[in-house]
Amino acid sequence: MRILLILISIAFITAVKADEIYNLIKIPNLDIYKIDTNNKIRYLNTINDFRIGLEKNITCARTEPNNLNNKFLIIEKNLNIYSSIFLKKNNIKYLVMCENLFISNINTGGIPDTKKRTLIIDINFNPKYFERMIHHEIFHMIQKSNSKYFDEEKWVSLNTEDFEYAKCSTCSDRLNLDLYKNTEGFLTEYSKSIPSEDMAEVFSFLMTDKAKVEDKSDNDIILKNKINFIKSSLSKIDISFKF
Repeated sequence: MRILLILISIAFITAVKADEIYNLIKIPNLDIYKIDTNNKIRYLNTINDFRIGLEKNITCARTEPNNLNNKFLIIEKNLNIYSSIFLKKNNIKYLVMCENLFISNINTGGIPDTKKRTLIIDINFNPKYFERMIHHEIFHMIQKSNSKYFDEEKWVSLNTEDFEYAKCSTCSDRLNLDLYKNTEGFLTEYSKSIPSEDMAEVFSFLMTDKAKVEDKSDNDIILKNKINFIKSSLSKIDISFKF
């Protein structure tokens, strides 16, 4: 009987915490996956499909348990790189895991929301780029939280004068995420979409394959300048941050 009461109490406390989190981030159909973490990240998963946004244009499906458990090991490994202090400075507290994430019918790896301190990620994102995607989306939260250190006009000035980014990331056909053999200032085709995506690509490669990227920058002054820009900006946020 006592064990039953303990289990009921745990279930009640978990439900209360889930309700509290919903009141903060306004995403329905979530369950607590793991909240006892060293860097204070709270991991949540979807128990049913959800549709959110002012125009209800963001959708994601419930997680399949085995898929979630496998992907979580990768997700947690990559999030553990960041300290609780760094995450707090960049408004990152909740990580929502779901499957097949879409915004306005466009499949996306992640959706960051600094106001709600929440990052939604699609655990079904292409495995080849999955880890990079995590850091790419984290960078978007870093930039939004500390925009004064990531001046896009300064970033644009690092490129050759004849290069032009697209009007927006979703209206560009520059989508390939493979690392260029010859970088010429850009790591991937997607880097050429808009400045913020270019920054996020540089950051994501530094977090997952720093040696290779820095090696390429030895013969690419534009890329070297971009790497130094990202490193310098991050040091202004947290002097202890290291790739």
